[in-house]
Amino acid sequence: MKNLLKELCLADSISGDESGIRNIIIEKIKDFCDYRIDPLGNLICFRKGKKTSDKKLMIVAHMDEVGFIVTAIRSDGTLAFDMVGGVDPSVTIGRQVKVGKNHINGVIGSTAVHNLSKEQREKAPKMNSLYIDIGAENKEDAEKYVSLGDCVYFESEFIEIGENRIKSKAIDDRAGCAMMIRLIHEEPEYDTYFVFNVQEEIGLRGSRVSAFSINPDFAIVLEATTASDIDGVSSAKKVCELGKGSVVSFMDRSTVYDRQLYNLAFDIAKEENLPCQTKTMIAGGNDAGAIHITGNGIRTVAVSVPCRYLHSASCVIETDDFENSYRLVKNLSKRIHEI
Repeated sequence: MKNLLKELCLADSISGDESGIRNIIIEKIKDFCDYRIDPLGNLICFRKGKKTSDKKLMIVAHMDEVGFIVTAIRSDGTLAFDMVGGVDPSVTIGRQVKVGKNHINGVIGSTAVHNLSKEQREKAPKMNSLYIDIGAENKEDAEKYVSLGDCVYFESEFIEIGENRIKSKAIDDRAGCAMMIRLIHEEPEYDTYFVFNVQEEIGLRGSRVSAFSINPDFAIVLEATTASDIDGVSSAKKVCELGKGSVVSFMDRSTVYDRQLYNLAFDIAKEENLPCQTKTMIAGGNDAGAIHITGNGIRTVAVSVPCRYLHSASCVIETDDFENSYRLVKNLSKRIHEI
């Protein structure tokens, strides 16, 4: 799945502008399933399985990535911008970006350190103190290339680091999308809906619509989740760790997960000899937050790939965790119908 993940991660599609990644996914799945695009932009797929169940299963991942949007063009030709999704300003300074459909090169700049007061130097930067430099001489020059509302994307290479790790932008949640594409290619045990959601990063918006439309009995949410497993971080605050397998959460900031499905995931992991872990903090959230309270309620479980430096240009995952998450989800999609 590594080559598939690379192609997906290098596509540029922030929240509200998912057409690029959606078109790539459609090319991958169009010969294997029925699909439609709903009015919000979600890609809803139905894959016929070997069997038909009286219970409806939906597997989801979100297509969008975090990024930025141009809010003003300043007199000196630099661009004011704001976040699209939860990006820490401190990870953006000096980063190369691409602006608009024409991918104009730019770099995120900030006030020079010698122009900061002692107080300012001791505080984390705020987004409104940053700007994007595209090399324009002035406002009129910048307006030839950039418009208000243009999307801004991290520029990032997809590279292998160490013996078993990958670094890229947008692993959240192109890892989940890659797993779903592979599941669609392989005939599932039961009829299954697969949904590539939009606008997760700005409030779980796509999942509210798609879950209402499908109205499943069960949902499996595929994600990437924060790993802070570095030296000096206490065991609890690590949340999860690279190399220890899939992350199956019992609770996060938007969901208390179905306990029976949570236990089933760990039972399967044990039976199949798959490494599996849970979060050591109540942190983060994902599309499950909207899905599980849609309609009459949907029984929901989340399976995530542990990921360092989430929501940055340099997300890092371990390939074994990625593969083992796929295996767990494949087995879970079979066994969930037995409940």
